[in-house]
Amino acid sequence: MPSPLLGQRALVTGGARGIGLAAVRALAALGAEVTFTARTPESRDAALREIGAEAADRVSGVICDITDRARLAEAIAPGFDVLVNNAAVVTPIGRITDLSTEAFAQAIETNLIAQFDAIRLALPAMLSRGRGTIINISSGAGHRPQEGWSAYCAGKAGLAMLTRSVHLEYGADGIRVFGIAPGVVDTGMQGVIRASGINPVSQLPRSALAPAEQPGQAVAWLCTPAADALLGQELDIRAPDLREAVGLPPLA
Repeated sequence: MPSPLLGQRALVTGGARGIGLAAVRALAALGAEVTFTARTPESRDAALREIGAEAADRVSGVICDITDRARLAEAIAPGFDVLVNNAAVVTPIGRITDLSTEAFAQAIETNLIAQFDAIRLALPAMLSRGRGTIINISSGAGHRPQEGWSAYCAGKAGLAMLTRSVHLEYGADGIRVFGIAPGVVDTGMQGVIRASGINPVSQLPRSALAPAEQPGQAVAWLCTPAADALLGQELDIRAPDLREAVGLPPLA
Protein backbone atom coordinates (compact mmCIF):
# COMPACT_ATOMS: atom_id res chain seq x y z
CA MET A 1 0.00 0.00 0.00
CA PRO A 2 1.55 3.36 -1.00
CA SER A 3 2.37 5.86 1.77
CA PRO A 4 -0.38 8.51 1.59
CA LEU A 5 1.95 11.42 2.37
CA LEU A 6 4.90 10.35 0.24
CA GLY A 7 6.44 13.38 -1.44
CA GLN A 8 4.88 15.88 0.98
CA ARG A 9 6.87 18.15 3.27
CA ALA A 10 5.52 18.95 6.74
CA LEU A 11 6.49 21.47 9.41
CA VAL A 12 5.51 20.80 13.04
CA THR A 13 6.07 23.64 15.50
CA GLY A 14 7.07 22.59 18.99
CA GLY A 15 7.88 19.12 17.70
CA ALA A 16 10.61 18.14 20.15
CA ARG A 17 8.32 16.48 22.68
CA GLY A 18 4.76 15.59 23.60
CA ILE A 19 2.05 15.87 20.98
CA GLY A 20 4.41 17.59 18.55
CA LEU A 21 6.94 14.77 18.60
CA ALA A 22 4.17 12.18 18.29
CA ALA A 23 2.85 14.05 15.23
CA VAL A 24 6.35 14.16 13.70
CA ARG A 25 6.66 10.40 14.04
CA ALA A 26 3.17 9.71 12.71
CA LEU A 27 3.63 11.98 9.70
CA ALA A 28 6.98 10.40 8.89
CA ALA A 29 5.41 6.95 9.18
CA LEU A 30 2.97 7.95 6.42
CA GLY A 31 5.86 8.95 4.16
CA ALA A 32 6.15 12.70 4.76
CA GLU A 33 9.44 14.51 5.01
CA VAL A 34 9.10 16.30 8.36
CA THR A 35 10.83 19.32 9.86
CA PHE A 36 10.10 20.31 13.44
CA THR A 37 10.95 23.39 15.47
CA ALA A 38 12.62 23.21 18.86
CA ARG A 39 13.65 26.03 21.14
CA THR A 40 17.10 24.69 22.02
CA PRO A 41 19.73 22.49 20.37
CA GLU A 42 19.49 20.15 23.36
CA SER A 43 15.76 19.54 22.93
CA ARG A 44 16.16 19.13 19.16
CA ASP A 45 18.93 16.60 19.56
CA ALA A 46 17.04 14.67 22.24
CA ALA A 47 14.03 14.39 19.93
CA LEU A 48 16.17 13.18 17.05
CA ARG A 49 17.76 10.57 19.31
CA GLU A 50 14.32 9.40 20.40
CA ILE A 51 13.16 9.08 16.80
CA GLY A 52 16.33 7.18 16.01
CA ALA A 53 16.65 5.07 12.91
CA GLU A 54 12.90 4.65 12.41
CA ALA A 55 12.67 7.84 10.33
CA ALA A 56 16.11 9.42 10.50
CA ASP A 57 16.16 9.98 6.74
CA ARG A 58 12.81 11.82 6.78
CA VAL A 59 13.02 14.00 9.93
CA SER A 60 15.06 17.11 10.72
CA GLY A 61 14.87 19.75 13.43
CA VAL A 62 15.49 23.51 13.37
CA ILE A 63 16.05 25.87 16.27
CA CYS A 64 13.20 28.37 16.38
CA ASP A 65 11.23 30.17 19.06
CA ILE A 66 7.99 30.75 17.18
CA THR A 67 7.58 34.20 18.73
CA ASP A 68 10.80 35.27 16.96
CA ARG A 69 9.17 36.40 13.74
CA ALA A 70 12.34 36.65 11.70
CA ARG A 71 13.44 33.17 12.72
CA LEU A 72 9.97 31.75 12.08
CA ALA A 73 10.05 33.24 8.58
CA GLU A 74 13.39 31.54 7.94
CA ALA A 75 12.04 28.20 9.16
CA ILE A 76 9.01 28.38 6.87
CA ALA A 77 10.83 29.85 3.86
CA PRO A 78 11.58 26.46 2.20
CA GLY A 79 7.82 25.96 1.69
CA PHE A 80 5.71 23.13 3.09
CA ASP A 81 2.68 21.09 2.09
CA VAL A 82 1.61 20.64 5.72
CA LEU A 83 1.78 23.02 8.69
CA VAL A 84 0.99 21.73 12.18
CA ASN A 85 0.61 24.64 14.61
CA ASN A 86 1.39 22.77 17.81
CA ALA A 87 3.72 24.95 19.91
CA ALA A 88 1.88 26.49 22.85
CA VAL A 89 2.14 27.40 26.53
CA VAL A 90 -0.42 27.01 29.32
CA THR A 91 1.18 29.64 31.54
CA PRO A 92 0.51 32.06 33.12
CA ILE A 93 -1.82 30.12 35.41
CA GLY A 94 -3.71 32.17 37.97
CA ARG A 95 -6.87 34.16 38.56
CA ILE A 96 -7.13 37.33 36.48
CA THR A 97 -6.20 39.75 39.27
CA ASP A 98 -3.08 37.70 39.95
CA LEU A 99 -1.77 37.99 36.39
CA SER A 100 0.29 40.73 34.80
CA THR A 101 -0.71 42.23 31.49
CA GLU A 102 2.75 41.36 30.17
CA ALA A 103 2.39 37.66 31.02
CA PHE A 104 -1.09 37.53 29.48
CA ALA A 105 0.17 39.23 26.32
CA GLN A 106 3.10 36.81 26.03
CA ALA A 107 0.70 33.86 26.17
CA ILE A 108 -1.43 35.37 23.40
CA GLU A 109 1.74 36.02 21.40
CA THR A 110 2.72 32.35 21.62
CA ASN A 111 -0.70 30.70 21.37
CA LEU A 112 -2.38 32.89 18.76
CA ILE A 113 -0.24 35.56 17.10
CA ALA A 114 2.63 33.21 16.28
CA GLN A 115 0.11 30.67 14.94
CA PHE A 116 -1.35 33.38 12.69
CA ASP A 117 2.14 34.34 11.56
CA ALA A 118 3.01 30.73 10.71
CA ILE A 119 -0.15 30.41 8.64
CA ARG A 120 0.46 33.75 6.90
CA LEU A 121 3.98 32.70 6.01
CA ALA A 122 3.06 29.16 4.91
CA LEU A 123 0.11 30.06 2.69
CA PRO A 124 1.91 31.55 -0.35
CA ALA A 125 3.81 28.34 -1.14
CA MET A 126 0.68 26.26 -0.59
CA LEU A 127 -1.42 28.52 -2.78
CA SER A 128 1.17 28.45 -5.56
CA ARG A 129 0.79 24.65 -5.65
CA GLY A 130 -2.98 24.76 -5.30
CA ARG A 131 -2.99 22.61 -2.18
CA GLY A 132 -1.90 22.52 1.44
CA THR A 133 -2.97 21.33 4.88
CA ILE A 134 -2.97 23.39 8.07
CA ILE A 135 -3.71 21.76 11.41
CA ASN A 136 -4.14 23.93 14.48
CA ILE A 137 -3.85 22.12 17.81
CA SER A 138 -6.94 23.41 19.53
CA SER A 139 -8.34 22.77 23.01
CA GLY A 140 -11.64 22.32 24.76
CA ALA A 141 -10.43 25.29 26.84
CA GLY A 142 -11.08 27.45 23.79
CA HIS A 143 -14.80 26.76 24.20
CA ARG A 144 -15.16 26.15 27.96
CA PRO A 145 -13.36 28.41 30.45
CA GLN A 146 -11.27 26.92 33.24
CA GLU A 147 -10.35 28.73 36.42
CA GLY A 148 -6.83 30.11 36.24
CA TRP A 149 -6.51 29.65 32.49
CA SER A 150 -7.86 32.96 31.15
CA ALA A 151 -4.80 33.53 28.94
CA TYR A 152 -4.75 29.99 27.58
CA CYS A 153 -8.51 29.89 27.01
CA ALA A 154 -8.50 33.25 25.23
CA GLY A 155 -5.64 32.21 22.94
CA LYS A 156 -7.23 28.89 22.02
CA ALA A 157 -10.62 30.54 21.43
CA GLY A 158 -8.96 32.92 19.01
CA LEU A 159 -7.19 30.03 17.30
CA ALA A 160 -10.53 28.27 16.78
CA MET A 161 -11.88 31.32 14.96
CA LEU A 162 -8.65 31.60 12.98
CA THR A 163 -9.19 28.03 11.74
CA ARG A 164 -12.65 28.96 10.51
CA SER A 165 -11.30 32.13 8.89
CA VAL A 166 -8.66 30.21 6.93
CA HIS A 167 -11.32 27.82 5.66
CA LEU A 168 -13.62 30.70 4.65
CA GLU A 169 -10.91 32.62 2.82
CA TYR A 170 -8.82 29.83 1.27
CA GLY A 171 -10.80 26.60 1.34
CA ALA A 172 -11.86 27.08 -2.28
CA ASP A 173 -8.18 27.45 -3.24
CA GLY A 174 -7.22 23.95 -2.10
CA ILE A 175 -6.21 24.81 1.47
CA ARG A 176 -7.36 22.14 3.91
CA VAL A 177 -7.57 23.36 7.49
CA PHE A 178 -8.64 21.73 10.74
CA GLY A 179 -8.58 22.47 14.43
CA ILE A 180 -8.28 19.46 16.71
CA ALA A 181 -8.63 19.35 20.47
CA PRO A 182 -6.37 16.53 21.67
CA GLY A 183 -8.07 15.94 25.01
CA VAL A 184 -6.11 15.65 28.25
CA VAL A 185 -2.75 14.19 27.22
CA ASP A 186 0.24 12.98 29.22
CA THR A 187 2.74 15.70 28.33
CA GLY A 188 5.03 18.14 30.08
CA MET A 189 2.27 20.74 29.94
CA GLN A 190 0.11 18.51 32.10
CA GLY A 191 2.90 18.40 34.66
CA VAL A 192 2.76 22.20 34.88
CA ILE A 193 -1.03 22.03 35.24
CA ARG A 194 -0.87 19.45 38.03
CA ALA A 195 1.72 21.52 39.90
CA SER A 196 -0.59 24.56 39.82
CA GLY A 197 -3.36 22.84 41.78
CA ILE A 198 -5.93 25.12 40.11
CA ASN A 199 -9.18 23.83 38.54
CA PRO A 200 -10.36 20.23 38.12
CA VAL A 201 -7.91 19.42 35.31
CA SER A 202 -5.00 19.76 37.75
CA GLN A 203 -6.58 17.10 39.96
CA LEU A 204 -6.68 14.40 37.30
CA PRO A 205 -4.41 11.45 38.06
CA ARG A 206 -1.73 10.74 35.51
CA SER A 207 -3.42 7.42 34.81
CA ALA A 208 -6.40 9.33 33.37
CA LEU A 209 -4.29 11.06 30.72
CA ALA A 210 -4.15 9.86 27.11
CA PRO A 211 -0.83 9.00 25.46
CA ALA A 212 0.54 11.61 23.06
CA GLU A 213 0.58 9.02 20.28
CA GLN A 214 -3.20 9.27 19.95
CA PRO A 215 -3.40 12.96 18.91
CA GLY A 216 -0.22 12.42 16.88
CA GLN A 217 -1.98 9.71 14.90
CA ALA A 218 -5.04 11.93 14.48
CA VAL A 219 -2.93 14.78 13.11
CA ALA A 220 -1.37 12.50 10.50
CA TRP A 221 -4.78 11.12 9.51
CA LEU A 222 -6.14 14.63 8.99
CA CYS A 223 -3.42 15.17 6.38
CA THR A 224 -4.88 12.42 4.20
CA PRO A 225 -7.88 12.58 1.84
CA ALA A 226 -9.81 10.39 4.29
CA ALA A 227 -10.47 13.53 6.36
CA ASP A 228 -11.87 15.67 3.54
CA ALA A 229 -15.44 15.47 4.83
CA LEU A 230 -14.32 17.36 7.97
CA LEU A 231 -12.60 20.32 6.30
CA GLY A 232 -12.73 23.60 8.19
CA GLN A 233 -14.03 22.08 11.40
CA GLU A 234 -13.01 22.23 15.03
CA LEU A 235 -12.70 18.57 16.01
CA ASP A 236 -12.47 16.80 19.37
CA ILE A 237 -10.43 13.62 19.55
CA ARG A 238 -12.87 12.27 22.13
CA ALA A 239 -15.70 12.14 19.56
CA PRO A 240 -16.50 8.45 18.94
CA ASP A 241 -16.94 8.79 15.17
CA LEU A 242 -13.59 10.57 14.79
CA ARG A 243 -11.79 8.01 16.94
CA GLU A 244 -13.20 5.20 14.83
CA ALA A 245 -12.15 6.91 11.59
CA VAL A 246 -8.62 7.55 12.86
CA GLY A 247 -8.31 4.00 14.18
CA LEU A 248 -8.12 4.90 17.88
CA PRO A 249 -9.64 2.70 20.60
CA PRO A 250 -12.99 3.82 22.01
CA LEU A 251 -12.90 5.69 25.30
CA ALA A 252 -13.89 3.78 28.41
